[in-house]
Amino acid sequence: MTFDLVLSGSDLLLLAPEIFLTIWLCVILIIDFSLKDLDHEKLAYLSVGGVLVTLITLMWFDYTGVSGTLFKNMFVLDRLAIFFKIFVLLSTAFVILISVDYVKFFRFFRGEYYFLVLMSALGMMFMASANDLLSVFVTLEFSTFGFYVLVTYLREDLKSSEAGLKFFILGVFAAGLLAYGISLVYGATGTMVFGEMASHQGSYGLAIGFVLIFAALGFKIGAVPFHSWIPDTYQGAPTPVTAFLSIAPKGAAIAILIRMFYVALATFKPMWVLLFVLASILSMTYGNIVAIAQKNIKRLLAYSGIAQMGNILIGLAAGTKRGSDAIMFYLLTYLFANLGAFAVVIGVSNLIKSDEIEDYNGLNRRSPFLAAAMLIFLLSLAGVPPLAGFIAKLYLFIAAIEQELYALLIVALINIVIALYYYLIVIKKMYINEPHDPTPLTISTPLKTAVYVGLAGTLILGIYPKPFIDWAVAATLMFSNLAAPTASVPAVTSLVGG
Repeated sequence: MTFDLVLSGSDLLLLAPEIFLTIWLCVILIIDFSLKDLDHEKLAYLSVGGVLVTLITLMWFDYTGVSGTLFKNMFVLDRLAIFFKIFVLLSTAFVILISVDYVKFFRFFRGEYYFLVLMSALGMMFMASANDLLSVFVTLEFSTFGFYVLVTYLREDLKSSEAGLKFFILGVFAAGLLAYGISLVYGATGTMVFGEMASHQGSYGLAIGFVLIFAALGFKIGAVPFHSWIPDTYQGAPTPVTAFLSIAPKGAAIAILIRMFYVALATFKPMWVLLFVLASILSMTYGNIVAIAQKNIKRLLAYSGIAQMGNILIGLAAGTKRGSDAIMFYLLTYLFANLGAFAVVIGVSNLIKSDEIEDYNGLNRRSPFLAAAMLIFLLSLAGVPPLAGFIAKLYLFIAAIEQELYALLIVALINIVIALYYYLIVIKKMYINEPHDPTPLTISTPLKTAVYVGLAGTLILGIYPKPFIDWAVAATLMFSNLAAPTASVPAVTSLVGG
């Protein structure tokens, strides 16, 4: 047996973003080892520079229509993959910016921190291009290795060590589920490539295999009942790492879910729609109800994130192209609002050394800018017009209405009210309660830049969403035939209120 290991120039072009980022993260590590006296803030800016170059390359790919497959269809570069790679890189650049001040609190391995962030981003870029089950397993584990270290980066903090241990144990468990699920699917179909699975007949082995794979990816996105690691990990991990965990891995995992269910399981839609409906209802309801009782802002955002994943699963439950379009636009709005909120949390935490919601009392009097920014981010997460979150939720609801998922829609609307309640608790403390300490709060330029970027994204996507919706629509043109008329899923629609 022989293998052709020669890559042509066109093949290398498809891998150019990943190759460049690999070289760049090695450069970051070499510079950190070689120049011991180098200010680590400069290392952060070098990291952001590498991310931006990779980002521009991918935007050029998207504009010119560069696409193709490699390694016997294991790796695919299409507009869907490019969208999610850009999403991951935007998250990474944002996280590095909000890390600049926080890294100063690390006693050791400050330069290695940026290396691990870039390495995790590289793994998630490969996840976006995964086109078969083997590459899904390898790329998912590759991206997770960096997070195992990042979560425990505060080595002297017991909460950080506990968070890392829980994350590692449940991560290994999820990897086991994924590996076993892949073995069942391969045994039932004889292939691992998504596009080749659609023609196979259903079987118990195939169904159980894909349920196990969904469970493993459900761990990655934090959907109920695979969410148990999120609250403690979010609270114990360094806050920039928490912010990174809250958005980038979820986007990469959603890319796999869309490609797997819309391509490999397109003919089995009546079966998997119900799975997503149940996961969506559980995630929205559990996340929002438990968030009400939280006293720590990071735990509140953790449960809020679980509920936000429930919203995203509405698009998957719709099972249509409009549903996938809505998911991608929602992820963009969530990126700016969620990371913007975490930027405010880091700014406040760095200054007052606390993440307790009670310590946000009177924040408007101490820093009108941070309070106003947090107000906008929380209202967008709640879905209040005219902010980006409102348009994103509306788009998801339209996709659900088209498929007559009325019961799911009613649950989602109730959860909007619940979410708005606990977001308003934080807003009340910032604007009505008296501060414990009236000392003014000022944040650094990198953090301020990150907050401004979050504000710009949240406002622009809410006021003028058309170009971004068009981008999402273009990225999912491969699913244009998945119109999925309501009549094709009578069993499911009758169960969820159609």
